[in-house]
Amino acid sequence: MRSSTPTFRAGLVLGTGLSLAAALLLVPDATDAQPTGPATFCDAYPSIPACTEGVVECTTCHVNPPELNVYGADVSGELAVGTARPLAGDAFDAALGPALVAVEGMDSDGDGYSNLEELEAGSSPADERSTPVPEDCVDEGADAWNTCGYDAAFAFKKVHIDFCGRSPNLAAREAFAGASDPAGALHDALDACLDSEYWRGIDGRVWNLANRKIGPLQAIKSGVEAGPIPLADYDDDYAYWTYTQTDGHDVRMMLTGSDLVRATRDRDGISQYEVLNRTPDQDYDLRGYDQYQAVRKAKRAGLLTHRWFLMSNTMFTAIPRTTAAQAYRVFLGYDISRLEGLQPVDNEPLDYDSKGVQAEACAVCHSTLDPLAYPFSRYNGIGDAYGFNNQYEYWDDRMEGFVLSDGPGVLDTPEEGVLFGQTVADVVEWGEVATQSEAFRRSRVLDYWTMLLRERPRPQEAAAFQALVDGLADHWSIEAMLHDLVDTEAYGAP
Repeated sequence: MRSSTPTFRAGLVLGTGLSLAAALLLVPDATDAQPTGPATFCDAYPSIPACTEGVVECTTCHVNPPELNVYGADVSGELAVGTARPLAGDAFDAALGPALVAVEGMDSDGDGYSNLEELEAGSSPADERSTPVPEDCVDEGADAWNTCGYDAAFAFKKVHIDFCGRSPNLAAREAFAGASDPAGALHDALDACLDSEYWRGIDGRVWNLANRKIGPLQAIKSGVEAGPIPLADYDDDYAYWTYTQTDGHDVRMMLTGSDLVRATRDRDGISQYEVLNRTPDQDYDLRGYDQYQAVRKAKRAGLLTHRWFLMSNTMFTAIPRTTAAQAYRVFLGYDISRLEGLQPVDNEPLDYDSKGVQAEACAVCHSTLDPLAYPFSRYNGIGDAYGFNNQYEYWDDRMEGFVLSDGPGVLDTPEEGVLFGQTVADVVEWGEVATQSEAFRRSRVLDYWTMLLRERPRPQEAAAFQALVDGLADHWSIEAMLHDLVDTEAYGAP
């Protein structure tokens, strides 16, 4: 039940830990940021809700890094007292555990509960509005929703609203009330709604779930409703995304597929998604230069190599850090700009393009980001330093086009990179490793959890959320996952 559990409000700082922050900044000087901070925190508290499913967020101790919240300030006051700043990584790790223990008995936010009580309950030790005390649950009787647990009638109505875009009519509600198998009737209703235009159609809920991932901009769109500067058609990306999320298709295709998908409406106005097994030449002949997908099939990796993705992220850059960062953010859930998901690679960054990324303030992120980006370096965006050459194609000798702008060292840029500590030969392997990760499954489930429940999972919902994440690996179907999601108390409790 979502209304009678601990009062965790929007903006809570411990939360579920689903956005894995890779640097817990526990001292006022930002130069003390340490990528090992979250892991060290969870070494001290392995059983708290945030750590059972990942690692804590930067906002556990910060308002906005490096600004400390009240809990972070108390921790900082006990962190290696008397030792000069900035702390080296090993010194930081060694000092963090004792500092956390030293503030366990404090009540940093003044809400009447110790920091340790709050961490163990999953509430925030830095927010007086977030406490371990649950609200009272009062069952309102037979004529109202069951507010103390899963209510099948409520779930039935919610399924229709969420997936069909309308409330069930009176006949449907009466039929459900008299059903001998309410669970079966609920899932039959869900199946019907999953086929609705409201859910799976062009510009439907699934289609628009991709907005943040695709980043449409009509001014540079090609194809239907082209803008004044037509560079690529993001309709291809929306169609591809929606296809991978519907009809029981394998969601891994999102980052691994080599075919294309076209979305159309039939004479009845029903959306259809057609898989196109085309080479670049075939697509060029059928759609022309403004729209065709230029990457050859052997080098395609789903949305990672679509023309719009390369155009809008890689643009004219030699080492496409923005492209890799966007892929890491929207498909795996880690925002490097917020210091999430940092997994430094030894001896990186090497700064092949002379951008100064070896500076101390930059290297903490680029030691992860640059190895993520190397596999994207052979895929062209808009062009290179010499002009609009080999646009949107995979090009073995692409680095030669950047010697003029980035220096001769750029020629040494490898195509091989590192993702989650695993060496990947190219973007195709990048996509394969990404889709086999828990981060990919977690990001997919979180897409729909936040869409349907309008907030991230609360600490007491962590086990149910994790079950959905784990279960996705059994079938790789978003629709099957949604059947499991509507059975959770988080979904079905008023």
